[in-house]
Amino acid sequence: MINSSTGSGPGGAVRALLTTLARPSADHTPLLVRSSRPWVHHLPYALAVAAIASLLPSGINVMTGDYGLSGGLAGALAVAQTVPLLLAVSRPLAAWWMIGGTHLLAALLALTTGSGTGGPWPWIPTGLVGYLFLMVPLSLREPRRTLVAVWLVTAGAGLALSVAGLGADYTGDNTVLATALTGAVLVLGGALRERAEARRLLSEQEQISEVERERRTLLEERARIARELHDVVAHHMSVIAVQAASAPYRITGVPDEAAEEFGAIAGTARESLAEMRRLLGVLRSEESGGEKAPQPGVGQLAQLVETVGRAGVPAELAVEPGTVDLVPQAVGLSAYRIVQEALANVVRHAPGARTWVSLTTDGPALLVTVVNGPPPERTESLEASVEGTGQGLVGMRERVRLLDGRLDTGPLPDGGFKVAAVLPLDRPDTPRETTA
Repeated sequence: MINSSTGSGPGGAVRALLTTLARPSADHTPLLVRSSRPWVHHLPYALAVAAIASLLPSGINVMTGDYGLSGGLAGALAVAQTVPLLLAVSRPLAAWWMIGGTHLLAALLALTTGSGTGGPWPWIPTGLVGYLFLMVPLSLREPRRTLVAVWLVTAGAGLALSVAGLGADYTGDNTVLATALTGAVLVLGGALRERAEARRLLSEQEQISEVERERRTLLEERARIARELHDVVAHHMSVIAVQAASAPYRITGVPDEAAEEFGAIAGTARESLAEMRRLLGVLRSEESGGEKAPQPGVGQLAQLVETVGRAGVPAELAVEPGTVDLVPQAVGLSAYRIVQEALANVVRHAPGARTWVSLTTDGPALLVTVVNGPPPERTESLEASVEGTGQGLVGMRERVRLLDGRLDTGPLPDGGFKVAAVLPLDRPDTPRETTA
């Protein structure tokens, strides 16, 4: 249907067609310059110059020798038919108006002033070649409706000139050939453009999906950390509540005011536990069940390393004496999870690689290091395989960030991989872990 704003009937259809042809694509970037190769930036202009250099002299010769036009007029028309091909690199629709108008003018002049013994009608052969060359950038830049409008105008103008040239002594009518070739180039170029656009949109969607996946992974890891910290904090809050409630019975001679204060402390601790349970219910997903086992710490690293050893990864654990007693429970939990994820990466990406795990203290910080050598049989580079989805590294970074620490990860020159975390131990009032 024709839009009501353009009117109805043939007049409205013509106005709609001209409106489409008067609105070029907003993208004026020269074709192919999106490539990262510098020489590609100049390739479209080089092709246009080559086409001009080959079509300009031959066009002058054909229009003077076969169609009887004067040398000056033929030269002007040939220039107008070819030079706008340079403009077609960035603004093909504007170039089409220039070249198309020149073709129409050349055909009319050949009809009125030509000798009548020349070549095909109404398309001058050299002009048709240049016109087909123009269709390439036009089809790669403009939308489908513009290509349809260009083809309709081309077919309509050719048919009108054919009718006008009836009775003229030309070698043959090439309107059908020109219309078919123009349509074929437009269809092929349009298909290539739409395919490239679809691939671009798909690439953008994949990038958006990757960002969303990373964000979802980050949020899930934060929720997991929050659930684990709930268990740690809830244990200490429970101890506070029990100690405050039992203090008046364990300590003799406690004044009534102090007993009331102990009761208020116990009540506040219980309320805090209730609020934490509500928060945990929000953070817990439908798939995750309630963890029943106590949260692990550095005291359980020996069992973790032994388990990995049974999975085929020869791992060694070195813990500096006295380190376990210096580690707060929250720090110990983060250290355990970092080592756990690092060892899991070794099992996935470097099976059979020798691995060393070490825990040492450096002043007010805990140093956690996991280093693995290259796998015995390397089927692919470790750098490529370690990339994976990056979810493990996301969890490590979040745990280190939670404690205001530092994390250093990366491949080693020998083909191995290193994970090193620095976790601050700057809270001496925090309850320490006890050796299991």
